[in-house]
Amino acid sequence: MTGTGPPPPRQTRLRYAYGTNGLADLRLGDALALLADLGYDGVGLTLDHMHLDPLASGLPRRTAAVGKALGRYGLTVTVETGARYVLDARRKHHPTLLDPDPQARAVRLELLLKAVRVAADLGAHAVHFFSGTIPDGADPHTAWPRFADSVGALLSAAQAAGVPLAVEPEPGHLLGDLAAFHRLRTSLGEPDGLGVTLDVGHCVCLEPEPPQECVRAAAPWLRHVQIEDMRRGVHEHLPFGEGELDVPPVLAALREAEYEGLVTVELPRHSHAGPGCAGDAIRFLRKAEAASGGGPARPDEQTGVPPW
Repeated sequence: MTGTGPPPPRQTRLRYAYGTNGLADLRLGDALALLADLGYDGVGLTLDHMHLDPLASGLPRRTAAVGKALGRYGLTVTVETGARYVLDARRKHHPTLLDPDPQARAVRLELLLKAVRVAADLGAHAVHFFSGTIPDGADPHTAWPRFADSVGALLSAAQAAGVPLAVEPEPGHLLGDLAAFHRLRTSLGEPDGLGVTLDVGHCVCLEPEPPQECVRAAAPWLRHVQIEDMRRGVHEHLPFGEGELDVPPVLAALREAEYEGLVTVELPRHSHAGPGCAGDAIRFLRKAEAASGGGPARPDEQTGVPPW
C-alpha cells in the first residue's frame, strides 16, 4: 500500500564554481582547465584585464572563444563585474553608478551593458553587479535615485537579452545588505529580472540573521550565490575553516530552496595560492554537502577536510 502524504522535497544537487578573481595569476584557459580537473561545475568570470578584458578590441570574437572553452570543459558561467581597477587605474571600483558626474556613471553603465552582452553570448545564468560606496560629498538621499535610475536602464537591456541581473549587497556600499536590496527592488516596481547575489560570508559579517536564514529569506530572488568563510564584523574573505561560517546548514538551506544556480567560491585575495585554494575549497564543500544530508562525498574528496 502506497502512502498518501506529500512527496518529499526534491534534493537539488548544488553546483559549485570558483571565481576567476581568485585565479588572477593564471591565464583564463589554464584557470578553466584547472576548475574542470578539480570537478567544479562552473566559473564566476570576472571581466578584467587578465580575463576577457571588456575594454580591449574584439570582445565578441574573444567571448566566442571563451564560450568554446567553457563547452569543451563542461563548465557553466556567471558573469561578474567586480574588477577593482578595470575602469580607473588609480581608484578601486570607480566610477560607480552613484557618481555625481553623469559621464562617469555612463562609463560604469556601459561596462555593465557589455557584461549583459557577454552573458547572453555565453549563456550565463546571471550578471553580478554592485552599487559602490557613496562618493565624497554625496549622501544616500542623492545616491539612491542615481542608482535606481541606472539600474532601471540596465534592467531594460538585460530583460531584452534574457539575462537575469543579480545585485550584490556589499558591506560599506550604498546597497549593503538584504534590506537595501528590497528597497531597490520595490523602488523599481519589483521587476522579475532583478535578483540578488547572496554572498554568504557577508551574512556572517553583518546580517542580523544566521546565514542559513538569510538564504531562506532571499530564496525567491536568489540568482547567484557566493561563498567563503568570514568573521562577524570583519569584511575579509577567508578560506573555509578560518572564520565563523557553519557551512552545512547553509548548503542544506540552498537545497531546500531548490537553488539551481552556481555557488561560487569568492577568494579574490588568494590568487597567489589560487590552484591550491580552489582544490581545498571543492573538497571542503563536497564534504560539507554530505554532512548537510546532500549525499556522500565523492571517493576522491574523503580526506583533507576537517569533520563536523
